[in-house]
Formats: sequence, C-alpha cells, structure tokens
Amino acid sequence: MTAISLGMPAVPPPPLAARRASRQIMVGSVPVGGGAPVSVQSMTTTLTSDINATLQQIAELTASGCQIVRVAVPSQDDVLALPAIAKKSQLPVIADIHFQPKYVFAAIDAGCAAVRVNPGNIRQFDDKVKEIAKAAGDAKVPIRIGVNAGSLDKRLLEKYGKATAEALVESALWECSLFEEHGFRDIKISVKHNDPVVMIRAYRQLAEQCDYPLHLGVTEAGPSFQGTIKSAVAFGALLAEGIGDTIRVSLSAPPVEEIKVGNQILESLGLRERGLEIVSCPSCGRAQVDVYTLAEQVTAALDGFPAPLRVAVMGCVVNGPGEAREADLGVASGNGKGQIFVKGQVIKTVPESMIVETLVEEALRLADEMGTELPEELRDLLPATKPIVTVH
Repeated sequence: MTAISLGMPAVPPPPLAARRASRQIMVGSVPVGGGAPVSVQSMTTTLTSDINATLQQIAELTASGCQIVRVAVPSQDDVLALPAIAKKSQLPVIADIHFQPKYVFAAIDAGCAAVRVNPGNIRQFDDKVKEIAKAAGDAKVPIRIGVNAGSLDKRLLEKYGKATAEALVESALWECSLFEEHGFRDIKISVKHNDPVVMIRAYRQLAEQCDYPLHLGVTEAGPSFQGTIKSAVAFGALLAEGIGDTIRVSLSAPPVEEIKVGNQILESLGLRERGLEIVSCPSCGRAQVDVYTLAEQVTAALDGFPAPLRVAVMGCVVNGPGEAREADLGVASGNGKGQIFVKGQVIKTVPESMIVETLVEEALRLADEMGTELPEELRDLLPATKPIVTVH
C-alpha cells in the first residue's frame, strides 16, 4: 500500500473570501492594505520614557513574530524618548497620542513610522487637522484614526445614546473627511468596542463606506482566556469575509502573548503560512495515557520550533493511529508505550518515558530534511542515523 502524505499541506488552502479592496499605506517598511498580507501588531507596556526597557520589550516582540509596535506617549518625557526608540527599534514604531495635539508633531519629527490619534479625546483636535495633515504628508507618515467606544466624542454619545456601531463609524469617517479636505488620505482606521458583536457590525459598515485599510481590534478584551476568545471570534468573522488589514489582540497579559494569539488566528484562517501545529485529543475514558500532561510536554519541548510541522499527540487506539498517520509526525499512546509515526508510517515503539524525547528528535530530523535552518543548539540534538521503520 502506497503511503500518502497527509501532514501540512504543501500549498496553503485558499482564503474563505476575497480580500476587501483597499488603498495601501506604508507603516515604515510594512505595507498595510491594498492586498498586502495581514500584519500583526502589539503595544508595549513599559514606560516609553524608559528607553532601555521599551527597546527590550520591542526586541521580545520582534522575536515572537510581531511586525508593528505601538508605544504610549502620555507625557513630555515619553516624547523625548521617541527619537531613540524609533531609531533603534527593529520594528516600525507607532506613537499613540491622546489629549495633546502637539505630541503628534513631535512624534512625526522623532521619526515614528505612524501616529495613532483618538479623535474622541483630543481637545481642539479638529482645529489642528490642517497642520497635522501637512506635517504628516511632508514626512510621509500615515495616521491611524483610532475610535474607541470608551472615549467616543460626547456629541455622538448624545446623538446615539451610547457607543453603537453607527456612532463609531460616523466618528471615524468624520475625522477622515477633515483630513481629506486637506488632501491627506494616508490613513488607516480602527473602530474598537469591547463587545465583539458591536465591533463586527462597525467594521462591516466601515468596509462598505470607505476604502481605507482597517486595523481590527476588540478593545479591553479582558484576561488572556476571555480576550483570546473574543478576539478570535471577532477577527475570525471579519477576516473570513475579507475584512481587515492589520490586527492587534488586546489582552491583559504580556504583549508577546498577544502576538502568539494573533499569529495563530491568521494561521488558522490560512492567511499566513502555518508554523508548528500540535494536534492533540481532548482525552476521554478510553485514554491510556495522561494526554493533558503529554500534550503540554510536547508543546513546551517544541516551543518556537522553526519548521511548519503538524504533530499529533493521541491517547488511545480508537482515533490515535489514524490521527497520527495524518500528521507529519505523531504518537499513538497506550499501555505504557507510544507508537511513533512519521509521514504515515510507524517507525518505532518507545516507552512512555521516551515519547517526548523521540518526537523532538524526529521533528528535528524532518526539519533538517526540509532544509530548515536550525539554530546551533537544536542542530546539536539531531539524531546521527535515520530511523529504522518497524511494523507492529
């Protein structure tokens, strides 16, 4: 019987819907909109005035796959730190400005890749649009019009009674129109709400009424678990419809966790090349091994693995062998041992205590065969010989 490779697809599946047509802006070296890949961004939690701490966190975000980073600029000390951060950051830096229009000009002068403004809480902002449009246009710095439910303009709250989808959209498009009056269209928009249902409605309306690139976000999404669910539901619904050009997962958790969730959302929708994927069974009364612990151990051992592999961790003989065969690499466990599968074939049976070690070895071998560049510390772990295929 001929073995059939059923692991990671050689070509990513087509998207669920065509991407919404939008104009493109450049946030530093990262294109946003206009058919560019959906980018993932986060925001530092350090005091921006602490240059070293902020750059350290940006370095951690870079390593985790972040593409754009935003820094808060609430004070003059933060403004003074922007030139050094913008110059030394590995990622394009967006300055997040509230309350003080003068900081917008300072951020542009500091070399920031973009500026985010919140029209709901910058007093007399509309009076400064002409000057901001000229300064941003001359420097080729895009502006994000970032509308938040929690800081909506009082005029719109009075009109709609609360932060409805319609209110968020009206606020964003009103501010865009002010920039358009001065010939400035290097804009992206966000209309964030903490309720995914309202947020989805707002972005759908916005997508119909303009061609600006859209930054997706569920604001104040909550702790890690709740925020991940809210963001996955909202982003999944919109991205599956082709709506969204860049995303930020807002979690009450370290920024690196936001990037992990954001990248996983894009990979799950086929909008980004898939990396390592762990397929594990939920366990049940048939399980003959502690699947929870085994899956966690395998996940931890392969954290940050550089090759796109699908690894199956299964706990019984019902679905285990079939699922393991459908992965690039897998184990079907039971009776104190595990059958190791590679590309659909059983290559060996090992004691339960050696399952994790064996999976890591075989993952490294597969990565090497795929031509993946392995860090030296991983290359040292490569098995010296090829496995002997055994039949059980």
